[in-house]
Amino acid sequence: MGPLSVALRNAVALFSDGVEPYTPTPSDIVYDEPHRRLLRYRRATPATGNPVLLVPPLAVTISCYDMRPSQSLVRFLLDLGREVYVIDYGEITYADRDLGFEEWVDDIVPTAIATVGADTEGAAVELIGWSFGGTMSVLTAAAHPDLPIGSVTAVGTPFDQRRNGQISLARRFGQLTGGREVTLPVRVAGGVPKYGVRAGFRIQSIDRELTKPWYIARNIADTEALARMQSVDRFMDTMPGYPGRFYRQAYRQLIIRNEMLKGTVHLRPDRAIDLTELIAPTQLIGGTKDALASSASVAAGVQVLTGAPEVRFTEVPGSHLGIIAGPAARDTTWATIADFLGSVRSSPGRRRRPADRASSAGLRAL
Repeated sequence: MGPLSVALRNAVALFSDGVEPYTPTPSDIVYDEPHRRLLRYRRATPATGNPVLLVPPLAVTISCYDMRPSQSLVRFLLDLGREVYVIDYGEITYADRDLGFEEWVDDIVPTAIATVGADTEGAAVELIGWSFGGTMSVLTAAAHPDLPIGSVTAVGTPFDQRRNGQISLARRFGQLTGGREVTLPVRVAGGVPKYGVRAGFRIQSIDRELTKPWYIARNIADTEALARMQSVDRFMDTMPGYPGRFYRQAYRQLIIRNEMLKGTVHLRPDRAIDLTELIAPTQLIGGTKDALASSASVAAGVQVLTGAPEVRFTEVPGSHLGIIAGPAARDTTWATIADFLGSVRSSPGRRRRPADRASSAGLRAL
């Protein structure tokens, strides 16, 4: 088919069913409960190494890890020989307004980890989370160090909001006002509805939206480029919302108070998580063009997670979504993940005794 025929076919497809149908990687349901459906992706051959549990952030679908066949971290991990699982939170509505970090950190994610461990004959579970999925992975591992966690990988997960561009401005303003300009409307609305999340994500990438007509015209005969573009549009068009309590906690504790950097996150007055309790090998990955989690804000976690036997930080090129699902992710972020997973022991880490932890703390102080 010549370039002109391809261009004509693509032009028609753009305004009908799209240039490429969405074909998610086949999976099976392990269990299905509200906001905590666990899926296991199908393998054609026996798995090797520890299983991987993908922890998505809220306000996106699990397609962030499986955008399209050539932009699928899921398929990449399957090709590495891993058993791969993901938690699907489903739709978030006004009825979910009271759900907070506690539901994920103390219930949803720990239950999935324990189930994956049991499903794979007691193997340690490698957690991989993007954006807030990385935050929840870090908090879960710190809050429950006895879980069979082999490692934690947090991609685009900020620890220091002072180094986070536009968010640092919102943080300073929130410190002056107490954050009521955000928390009060969110409380009244019961959260951030999906339409608000979708609009916000498009505003964050306003340059992409403004130049899209020119991009289409320039690439009308490039089916691959148009398929990538439409996969991002589809991703943004299916974003669910944030529960009210979760969003208020994220704004107050993580942004205004910068508690991820301070090392102790207070979910409630009687519920604090000490990040030095994370004792699994940890990898942090930051993007050079990430407007939501600057590379410097991610790298700050190296100084926070002092209880982990190893904390690696790697900077990769790309935006917030690009570093986990962009066309270059395979050779950058995913290759970094593969290298890290290959270095992790195949058995669950032993929970250190208090004396062990005291000794290591003393060594750090010398």
